Amino acid sequence: MRLKNVKGANDIIVKGIYYVSNPYEHKGKWNKYFDNDNPIYIEIGMGKGDFVIENAKRYPNINFIGIEKYDSVIVRAIQKSNELELNNLKIVRMDACKLMEVFDKEIDTIYLNFSDPWPKDRHAKRRLTSEVFLNIYDQIFKNTKRIIMKTDNLKLFNYSIDSLINHGYDIMHKTNDLNCLDEDNIMTEYETKFYNKGIKINKLIAVKKIQQNQ
Repeated sequence: MRLKNVKGANDIIVKGIYYVSNPYEHKGKWNKYFDNDNPIYIEIGMGKGDFVIENAKRYPNINFIGIEKYDSVIVRAIQKSNELELNNLKIVRMDACKLMEVFDKEIDTIYLNFSDPWPKDRHAKRRLTSEVFLNIYDQIFKNTKRIIMKTDNLKLFNYSIDSLINHGYDIMHKTNDLNCLDEDNIMTEYETKFYNKGIKINKLIAVKKIQQNQ
């Protein structure tokens, strides 16, 4: 979700109220950084922040971290969140490949919303539900592993189901028409656009119990 560059974006980002300038120094200590023992949910590829910000507002007893690598997008989330008073929101600028450098067995839930489908087979390892990334997630989950995914791309959705099952996850819930079933659904900015066009949204909830020897 890359947008046109915003003038002075970097200055806006680094001065953001909820922006974490050096997330690497908080590895294994994120609950201390939040100053509570509440569960930590992360959204990988948060876009302009609608989803993670609304979750933080609605669920004050959960800590939310929005992750995004593109300045032209994250700056919008910074601008929105600066207008709010929240104790349970952090925003991190980074690539998902570096998650293990920032978190260590402390994440309770991962949200994957409208991720890049990388449609070509040769790019499959770049998908956020590929074995490459599922192995990364293994290292940052705290106890039970839970991934919640939404996408308009049916091929990515079906690929993700197979990938998650092969990695030992149980698919606890799935639908190919989310907006007909979930009245409490919090929409991303992409999702709002798709919904207004009548495009159906796929959603899954996958859970894997951590083995005792892990």
